[in-house]
Amino acid sequence: MSKGMFSRPAGKLAAMAALLVLAVLLMAAAGVEAKSKLKTCSKGWECTDSIYCCNETISDFFQVYQFENLFSKRNSPVAHAVGFWDYHSFITASTAYQPLGFGTTGGKKMGMKEVSAFLGHVGSKTSCGYGVATGGPLAWGLCYNHELSPSQSYCKEDYLYPCTAGVEYHGRGALPVYWNYNYGLIGDGLKVDLLNHPEYLEQNATLAFQAAMWRWMNTIKKKQPSAHDVFVGNWKPTKNDTLAKRLPGFGATMNVLYGDEVCGQGDVDSMNNIISHYQYYLDLLGVGRQNSGENLDCAEQEPFNPTVQPASS
Repeated sequence: MSKGMFSRPAGKLAAMAALLVLAVLLMAAAGVEAKSKLKTCSKGWECTDSIYCCNETISDFFQVYQFENLFSKRNSPVAHAVGFWDYHSFITASTAYQPLGFGTTGGKKMGMKEVSAFLGHVGSKTSCGYGVATGGPLAWGLCYNHELSPSQSYCKEDYLYPCTAGVEYHGRGALPVYWNYNYGLIGDGLKVDLLNHPEYLEQNATLAFQAAMWRWMNTIKKKQPSAHDVFVGNWKPTKNDTLAKRLPGFGATMNVLYGDEVCGQGDVDSMNNIISHYQYYLDLLGVGRQNSGENLDCAEQEPFNPTVQPASS
């Protein structure tokens, strides 16, 4: 029997084998692609078209009565922003950031912790509480919406965000914004002209919360993460971070937001006040301060961006 008698069947077998291999490869590729396309969800107006919206949203675990408990003295007659701050403004502001993971990362418990952490900063920075205040010093968050007696105009020469004549850039908002360049940067992020109209942050509570959330969720300075990422565990410290004692947790959020104004100075009141608000809110939300997390303080952390840079050798 000649060799040629088998040439055609062998060729067909080879072609069939090649097609089979191709089919397997295509199926595998389709499987990888399917896995890479994570499920997205929408939950009404609060959270739309995101993998994070598949988790519980903020209003699922943080409701108006809890907001009132956290900020129980904000509308007292002696408060300075009576009638300004409210729950609806907070939730409305959060709709831009929940699809990005604000309060929706890592499940319900982590979401509650992040809301407590964020509001812990807000409460401490807008409080008019003092040691013998009615209800205790931690009950007076959201007492202010702007700095009452600015010590300066907070105008500094800046190429991108020059000061507008006659405009003052003192502290305003839920996480008070200072300086022309910060108003310009956050305004760009929100697509609102805060450089020319910084007063918007003391006129609109939703915008004031949005500015604070934008600052929480975004990297503001080079070579540092966002407060959100260091809190929820998205950030992985480098060897240099570890040597500088910068580790994920609530302490690092203070480092990101305030640097050496608060961190690396030991056991100081400014740091402890922020921590106290965070833990107080954890208790009120039913999470409990025992779940504050590791690396709670930044007493020994070197700042990501020191105010005074070390002299070069």
